[in-house]
Amino acid sequence: MPNSSAADKISSHGIEPYQPAPGEEYMNPAQQEHFRQLLLAWKGELLEEVDRTMSHLKDEAANFPDPADRASQEEEFSLELRTRDRERKLIKKIDSTLELIEAGDYGYCDTCGVEIGIRRLEARPTATLCVDCKTLDEIREKQVGG
Repeated sequence: MPNSSAADKISSHGIEPYQPAPGEEYMNPAQQEHFRQLLLAWKGELLEEVDRTMSHLKDEAANFPDPADRASQEEEFSLELRTRDRERKLIKKIDSTLELIEAGDYGYCDTCGVEIGIRRLEARPTATLCVDCKTLDEIREKQVGG
């Protein structure tokens, strides 16, 4: 494809990035539908991974006589369960983001109300802060926590 940039070729969760037309209104129904489909595809992938993990834990569970083998298996299962817990939290965030789309509030910063931007939402569809507010939030977090 001539004249296509690298960003045009990147596909997230099987869905091509949205290419707004010149002068297109921000968060119009087509954009909302694009991000809704993107979030649903991402959620579907996460749910499939949960199913695979449950099958793996059931199939691979064994009572090894060797304590080192048993400890290795327990550590592997522990890492998988921690990963699934993070994904469970992400699924909740995806669900709340889908609710924002339904309410018509998606794509705008929770703090200052400005447009988050298509490119940022493509990179992180669950973003609720614009780049400036997120940067300030991270600086505050470093100062308090660090």
